[in-house]
Amino acid sequence: MRRGAMLKPLLKCLCLLTASSTLYAQWFEWRTPDAPRMENGRLDVDAPAPMAEDGKPLLSGIWVPTAASGSLFDLENYQPWALEVMAEQERTFYVNDPRFNCLPDGPSAYIAGGSVGGTRRIVQTPDFIAVLNPDLTYRQIYMDGRELSDPPLIPNWLGYSVARWEGDTLVVQSNGFNDRTWLTREGLPHTDQLQITERYTRDSYGHMTLEIGYTDPGTLKQPVQVTAELALRIDTDLMEVVCNESATGQRHYSGEIDQAEDKVVEVPLEVLQTYVGTYQGVWLGNMITAEVFLDDGHLYLTRSPRYSDTGGNTDSATSVLIPQSQNAFDSTFGLGWIFNSDAQGNIRSVSEVHVSGAWPFARVE
Repeated sequence: MRRGAMLKPLLKCLCLLTASSTLYAQWFEWRTPDAPRMENGRLDVDAPAPMAEDGKPLLSGIWVPTAASGSLFDLENYQPWALEVMAEQERTFYVNDPRFNCLPDGPSAYIAGGSVGGTRRIVQTPDFIAVLNPDLTYRQIYMDGRELSDPPLIPNWLGYSVARWEGDTLVVQSNGFNDRTWLTREGLPHTDQLQITERYTRDSYGHMTLEIGYTDPGTLKQPVQVTAELALRIDTDLMEVVCNESATGQRHYSGEIDQAEDKVVEVPLEVLQTYVGTYQGVWLGNMITAEVFLDDGHLYLTRSPRYSDTGGNTDSATSVLIPQSQNAFDSTFGLGWIFNSDAQGNIRSVSEVHVSGAWPFARVE
């Protein structure tokens, strides 16, 4: 199967640059007390996990998912109507994402990385745990022996949660979600039948494993799961991210992707062929590989790792490149791409265009 065909029925990527990222260092000189450190002052992530006074692992701290994968991301596990909804969300540039409408993220934040609002502070006491989010929402997790209501009480954005310890693993069960949030940043919907079980195991001082099981007979063909790796953040704090509703806030979120694909210019096939190749460069300290290829007369780009840390079973994402000029292209990543040539007309690099500027990736093949 050609890579372009893999994008159907929908492209598996997240596109919006306007997503609010969590900022750090609110207290610029603050150092987390009692954190185990190496000689260079960095956190000793492999040091033993701290224990609470009741003898259980202490989960308190600022945590952010660094990777997430599992059957939740497999399209074949979704009912047809859910696939149709996801395709529509993509066509309309994810305008209905709750966080783009100043609404709570809901379960999609459980596995989202720091660039897409997934950072959270866990506050643990013996009979109650609070999860604080940078958008000023919070979860209440009760450990006082109560059970979930069945059927649940009034459905809400973050559901109802109770927890218990199984050895050194915290098991959280939740229900009572409304149907207005998503399960993934790619727009996977859910119904009010959703039930979630989370299992938190702190493997060391700096690492925690989160296993999540999802059951929703209204959306999923079968129960699915995700395993996420969480990393501890020290010497920092959450910076609040406040969304203001505005009548003009989404004025650029108009139309559908099909309209964007109506080419502003026609780029000859022989020109597109000169762009095919592999490019590499550094963005935010990470080595990025961009592989450009042709499929059925259209130019595509696979970015590794993916631009947005939304989780998934692969560490890459592919987008069609939509020509805006002979050498400048748009993409559903929410990034622009500009191919650069030397004096002889040979393509030497491609620039990945962010709001921060153009980041050049040199051609390596």
